[in-house]
Amino acid sequence: MQQWSMSEALELLVNLLDLERIEVNTFRGRHPEEERQRTFGGQVAAQALMAAGRTVEFGSVHSLHSYFLRPGDPKIPILYEVDRIRDGRSFTTRRVVAIQHGKAIYNMQASFHTAEESIEHQLVMPDVPAPESIGRLADRFQDEFGDIDEWFKRPHPIDQRFVGELPWSPNRSKDPHQQIWIKADGELPDDPLLHACVITYASDMSLIDAILAPHSIRWDDGSFMGASLDHCMWFHRTVKADEWLLYDTDSPIAHGGRGLARGFLYNEAGQLMTSMVQEGLTRVVDPSKVRSSS
Repeated sequence: MQQWSMSEALELLVNLLDLERIEVNTFRGRHPEEERQRTFGGQVAAQALMAAGRTVEFGSVHSLHSYFLRPGDPKIPILYEVDRIRDGRSFTTRRVVAIQHGKAIYNMQASFHTAEESIEHQLVMPDVPAPESIGRLADRFQDEFGDIDEWFKRPHPIDQRFVGELPWSPNRSKDPHQQIWIKADGELPDDPLLHACVITYASDMSLIDAILAPHSIRWDDGSFMGASLDHCMWFHRTVKADEWLLYDTDSPIAHGGRGLARGFLYNEAGQLMTSMVQEGLTRVVDPSKVRSSS
């Protein structure tokens, strides 16, 4: 049996994505054993996609559209109920509802497609430094700020290498644009659905940072409340989550308590692998503590 070399944190994520099937179309997902006020949205999205994919016989995921409805409770398992909406010759559609305490906390529509030959074009990948030339996130944070908090000390399944200044740095650009090299922290089994789920998990880690970039906001001072509201992804090519991917993100607008962010994932060969869009809650709780650079 082949063994894969992965960090303890990545192995934990892979185990979280190994859902328990409790009925034909119903699965149960666990949480990591760590202190959280609410479940990380990327975990719910990734587990929901895994639940959908395990009911599909042909094709690979090409898109998902989803809404975060309620905060997840990290103290109890999540039930994922899959509705087999359509099984076609080229496209298969699934709806997944994540449930806790008898209520829906997340809703996803996912579509799976059998690959075809067709027309070809794409955006050109931005010219950025190679990931190996950029320090790991925890090391860079400690070098710039000294002591690091508990979140940075904790092992993470995704290695993040920020291009340019860190988003928390006072020297950062105030443009609503951010670029990060990301990669699973280890080697994954050759399972396209697992790789897509790991990318779904990682995609929710930093999109809201692009929305906040032009503003002087601290998450920990009680001035601001942020959360993912919806999340959409398009998988253009079969993505490898354990190879370096450039996550190029921007935010065209924030208004009315909501902000929009877009992201594009390129592999090192310059191929556009995945695109995503997310709207986030940007609720100002204490206006006196929030300053905008615009």
